[in-house]
Amino acid sequence: MQWLRATIFNLGMVLNTIVFSSLTVLLAPLPAVLHSRIASGWAYVAMGWLALTCGLRYRVIGAENIPEHACVILSKHQSAWETIAFQVIFPPQVWVMKRSLMWIPFLGWAFAALRVIAINRSAGREALKQLLAQGKKRLAKGLWVVIFPEGTRIAPGHKGKYHIGGAWLAVHSQATVIPVAHNAGEFWRRNAYIKTPGVITVSIGKPISTAGKTPEQLNQLVEQWIEGEMPKLNQLS
Repeated sequence: MQWLRATIFNLGMVLNTIVFSSLTVLLAPLPAVLHSRIASGWAYVAMGWLALTCGLRYRVIGAENIPEHACVILSKHQSAWETIAFQVIFPPQVWVMKRSLMWIPFLGWAFAALRVIAINRSAGREALKQLLAQGKKRLAKGLWVVIFPEGTRIAPGHKGKYHIGGAWLAVHSQATVIPVAHNAGEFWRRNAYIKTPGVITVSIGKPISTAGKTPEQLNQLVEQWIEGEMPKLNQLS
């Protein structure tokens, strides 16, 4: 039954992606925040469809910690789920992603129209320069910037290396950081076809000021908070 539910979900997502990707490309000339808000309709449809077909819902702890100004989100990365759900939970945003994702039909075209921050991860310090230059521009336009410091999806119960890029952007742009933990990987695992019914918990930490902090210090604070929060969330799954 779960396999059938997942199949129905995926078929609906194909249609949803074609419709909203096409709309996103057509509306590219709109102001950045308005454009992102309209494009996030894709995520609202996806989350509703996921709940209906697979019985997978979510709850948020710490929503009161979301400021009104654009911030840098540094989040745990376990699943494809958070790349969808964050568009519903947080204000209009862009994501930092690997450049190869831009070549995905329809979805990649929408990414390009939304002016996501696509970087070459193997470029080292040059990638940091790209991230800083593009990130500052997006924040100045009122868009939040979402970064997964571990760089790739990490299985529940494990921890990847927290890379410095997100903290580097926040410190050099003087942007507030919002740390986020969640247990999505317990229900929607990496590359898994089946989505397990249940309730994903997202925990949003208190805003962290970058004033007087080095990127290394900030990165450590974010890692400590997220990894300290994860055992609590794992007990809820």
